[in-house]
Formats: sequence, structure tokens, C-alpha cells
Amino acid sequence: MFGNMYGFKEIDPAQLTELKSRQSLKLVDVRTDAEFAAGHIEGATHLPLHMLPFSADALAGPEPIVFYCRSGARSAQAAAFMASRGAREVYNLAGGVMAWAQAGRALAA
Repeated sequence: MFGNMYGFKEIDPAQLTELKSRQSLKLVDVRTDAEFAAGHIEGATHLPLHMLPFSADALAGPEPIVFYCRSGARSAQAAAFMASRGAREVYNLAGGVMAWAQAGRALAA
């Protein structure tokens, strides 16, 4: 797992679906406004990556945090950033929203 050395874990769409069904979590879309408007995972909070340093304190808490973007690269940066700030249960959706859609999961408009 790429993320383990940076303090976060990578999960796939099936693991995210399972995690969402088991417990409450913070799902954060770090894509641009236009990307988010074109379709996002239901229940996601929109927080463009460049705004994360200004909102990191609001994300802190006991719930797991799952970041995603288009392909998983920007969200890996977000996950590493939050892990470096002491967040304990941080995940990156491997393959991003593209993997989510390819797995047949729905996107909200």
C-alpha cells in the first residue's frame, strides 16, 4: 500500500461501500468546483485541495476521513497532509471517482 508510509490507507470502492455501511465517516471530495458539480459520491463534502490547509481543523475528530479526487493522486496528497497533522484513521480512495464509477457505483449530481 502506497499510503501506509505516509500515515494513511488506500481503499477501493468495495471497501469504501463497506466502511460507509458500518460506521459514520467524513467523505471529502478534493476536486475542483466544476468536477464536483459534474458528479460526486453521495454524502461527500466538497473541499478543493488548495483549501484543505484552511479547513483541516474542522475535519479533525474521531470519525474516519476518506478523501477522493478524479484518479486518487490529489486525494493522496490530502490524506498525507491530514495524517501529518495527527489524524488517525485517514483513507484515500484508490483510483478516485473514476474507479468508483467503473465499479458501477452511482454518482450524485
